[in-house]
Amino acid sequence: MRRYSLIISLLAVGIIFSVSVRAASVNLYSPDRNIHFSLTLNDYPVYNVDFKKQALIRNSPIHFEFDDGSFGRNLTVGKPVFRTGDESYELIVGKARYLHSKYREVTVPLRETQSPFRIVNLVVRAFDDGVAFRYEFPEQTDRTAYIMYDEFTAFSLVGDPTALALFLPSYTSSHEGKYTRLKYSEMASSKLMDMPVLFEFENDVFVAITEADVVNYAGMYLSKEDGILRGKLSPSLDNERVKVKAALPHKSPWRVLMIGDRIGDLVESNILTHLASPCKIADTSWIKPGKTTFTWWNGNMTPDTTFSPGNNFETNRYYIDFAARNHIEYHSIYGYAEQPWYSDDGFDFGNPSPRADITKPVAPLDMKAICDYAKSQGVGIHLWTNWKALYAKLDEALALFEQWGIAGMMVDFMDRDDQEMILIQEEILAKAAKHHLFIQFHGSSKPSGLHRTYPNEFTREGTLNYECFKWGFDMSADHDISMPFTRVLAGATDYHLGGFRAVPVSQFKVQYTHPLVTGTRCHMMAMYIALESYLHMVCDTPPSYEGQPGFDFICSLPTVWDETRVIDAKVNEYFAVARKKDGVWYVGIINNTTPRELTVNLDFLGTGSFAAEIYSDAKDADDEPNHLDYKKITLTSKDLLNVKIASGGGAVMRISQEQ
Repeated sequence: MRRYSLIISLLAVGIIFSVSVRAASVNLYSPDRNIHFSLTLNDYPVYNVDFKKQALIRNSPIHFEFDDGSFGRNLTVGKPVFRTGDESYELIVGKARYLHSKYREVTVPLRETQSPFRIVNLVVRAFDDGVAFRYEFPEQTDRTAYIMYDEFTAFSLVGDPTALALFLPSYTSSHEGKYTRLKYSEMASSKLMDMPVLFEFENDVFVAITEADVVNYAGMYLSKEDGILRGKLSPSLDNERVKVKAALPHKSPWRVLMIGDRIGDLVESNILTHLASPCKIADTSWIKPGKTTFTWWNGNMTPDTTFSPGNNFETNRYYIDFAARNHIEYHSIYGYAEQPWYSDDGFDFGNPSPRADITKPVAPLDMKAICDYAKSQGVGIHLWTNWKALYAKLDEALALFEQWGIAGMMVDFMDRDDQEMILIQEEILAKAAKHHLFIQFHGSSKPSGLHRTYPNEFTREGTLNYECFKWGFDMSADHDISMPFTRVLAGATDYHLGGFRAVPVSQFKVQYTHPLVTGTRCHMMAMYIALESYLHMVCDTPPSYEGQPGFDFICSLPTVWDETRVIDAKVNEYFAVARKKDGVWYVGIINNTTPRELTVNLDFLGTGSFAAEIYSDAKDADDEPNHLDYKKITLTSKDLLNVKIASGGGAVMRISQEQ
């Protein structure tokens, strides 16, 4: 049989694709041509990914299982449509402000040659720092909707890369746990992994797999099965076989591979917001990111008082006054002890009673009076809510919160990311924006770039974090150091920062009130810069902070940034990052539990001389972890700065141009 092939070269954009009778091949290169994505049609569509001619992904199949049968065999490739993208946009909240997105894209129609003749379009975008693809389900003559049982997206890794992964027990999870570093060959089969997962290939090539623009779809996980990494969609609670139900046209989230030969490339990448939908909030002038108290962490402690601590005006005024004195933008109200701030006779924060009513504060609380007082002091009020109690009266509650003058909410105990919960999260964000309320999701799945679409999303939890100091020994600097290389690659995380009562590990004990922490004071300070979040918590008590070394630095810190640069980093060992806001650089360095000395390169500073304030671990930090050294020096971009970092230590700097 004679074979005919057509080869078209589009040199202007550096793209080549070919189509033949038996097989089809489509090739797409990143703008700098370092990343190469190719699609071939064999028994199933399979794709490959290379970086600087090094194979990363090989022969990875794509197919689907719908309620009306499998999709993947007996396909033909329609005419690929190529385009280039060049977009500039501004982030209201983010690790950078003014962004420029350049990419090359191809849309590949995949058509069945047999009944029912369905069509799925594969859309691929190649950036200089990664590649992403999604599926489009177009309108079709005999189908107005679809039900998906499974999306079989595979990532067949080349070689035996080292993974850094969070293994989860099930799809129903708060996404909290410790990360495991192991070779891919050592990874057990059929264990569910949260995303992002980091892989370190030969030649110091790093790949993180995650997803972007997760809207009206189920969240994805990864699992090693038959030696291949496979995507696994979160199932519906009503029917575990069903993953996605939607009207046509519809589209999946982006399946994203962040790629670089420097781990800092992945941290600095904005590929997830590049892939997210543009902002849907017309007026964003009311959106004010900042820091917040969170009295639940410290046990809602007050000093000797003339009033009774509890769910009352006086207790909240005490913390509002503290926030006002120290330029902390928000005060959080969750309740007191085991009683939420709203009517609930169940006394279980995770499972509200059927009689819980989020529109009715407990008797001692006058929310309007609290909000009015907070406003007079320049402080906003931020309410904790269980999502079930909130969602039961969502429209009524949001209107009431706006009437009171509430600034935002923590929405807690979501613990799933099936399609229904993804839709609920977007509904909460969209409706909250109409009432000028920001959102902090807790017990929630990873971010996916939606802070571009809904910049009233300030942060998400989805990490094992410092709340655990209240009841266990799980936290350490060795866990903290995994965060920049895994979960934070997806975006903001709330980590319950700010514990100022540090003790050596040997002296740590569990305290539900006045919790202790391990790690040095400088490590705690640096975590505010190392982790991305637009609503960092200041969790400890006012006496733990005021007059204490380093607290003034935390008070001065922004929570959104104009620019982010990774100075130096080694996976699971140390992380040094510089973030810029309004012309001032803030440097944060966090360490694992191995003491070390780092040489900080300051070439990111630019020309001129700079005044630097430096906080670093004191010589006795192993025994007295709250001790730190402080100095002011003048620097230039040509200087190299040597910093000694203790076990579980860190350092921070504030660097501004000298006039």
